[in-house]
Amino acid sequence: MRRILPVVLLALGALGLAPSPAAADPALRLSESTAVGIHNAYEKSQYTWFADALDSGATLLEMDVWVNGVQKKWRVAHDLPIISSNNNCASGGLRAGSRDQDLGVCLDNLRAWHNSKPNHPLLIVKIEMKNGFDGRAGMGAPALDKLIADKLGSAVFRPADLLGSHPNLDAAARVNNWPTRAQLTGRIVFEIVPGTFEQGNPFDRYWTDVEYADHLRSLHGAGRFGQAQIFPAVLGAASGDPRTRYADVGRRPWFVVFDGSATNYVGGGGVDPRWYDTNHYLLIMTGAHEVAPVIDARNPTPEHARARVAELAAAHASVVTSDWTPATGALPLVLPRG
Repeated sequence: MRRILPVVLLALGALGLAPSPAAADPALRLSESTAVGIHNAYEKSQYTWFADALDSGATLLEMDVWVNGVQKKWRVAHDLPIISSNNNCASGGLRAGSRDQDLGVCLDNLRAWHNSKPNHPLLIVKIEMKNGFDGRAGMGAPALDKLIADKLGSAVFRPADLLGSHPNLDAAARVNNWPTRAQLTGRIVFEIVPGTFEQGNPFDRYWTDVEYADHLRSLHGAGRFGQAQIFPAVLGAASGDPRTRYADVGRRPWFVVFDGSATNYVGGGGVDPRWYDTNHYLLIMTGAHEVAPVIDARNPTPEHARARVAELAAAHASVVTSDWTPATGALPLVLPRG
């Protein structure tokens, strides 16, 4: 069944027939399924309220976070927020009050939504740390862990929940210690990647991915691994094992999530995505619409959107993302991977 369903969906798409959203086998582990995410779901041009994004049915929602060490704020915005955040998170509940709130309020919205729908399907929140952490201002990885834990508590599926009795996350992933989708009902996973501003900053030589991996390693060594709330991702596709870019080999086993452009994994991009699936790593493919033949980035036809999800599921993606709206009918899709 894992291999046949995506092919069937592709055939339907090629014929111009819209397959209905598929219900994934709840016995599939997280590493064995493919779902859909929304790029920059916090933007008001995407959704009027963050609650609308939460209600969209998408498995992954992306947020851009800026650290303001002077004001001690976790700003949520696409561009550098000089005065305040710029987003659809609401101060007065899920759809009330003013918007343009900081990350804490966005997490309050997430908590309120979770409380109203405690049996919601798995949700992945991808955080792009636009300008990285600022540990000197008390806004490093431990502070972000604490914020998430304080707001969401046991709803978070933490790195420790994957680790179990294994020596590191890599060892746990390789034996497929991921829970099933049924076991992840009502749970929230956080992924974190380095930000575009951080990567372009010549004075920042300690990017988010490395800093959080070091944080995981340190917590594990101190017997406090349960405090970690986030999975760091290796950003950018590369042939072979992308973790070899980290000269400190001790960092590598703390990465089991990978994140890169879909065009690099399919259509002659030069990267074989089967390696990620074989080792039960999570693979986030961004810009799903850019794979040839290019489809609309926001409102492709339901046939095109669903066929593209099926194509990338067959290409071993764990999550495919774009700026698609609910009108595409693709956001709730969960398919077998591979």
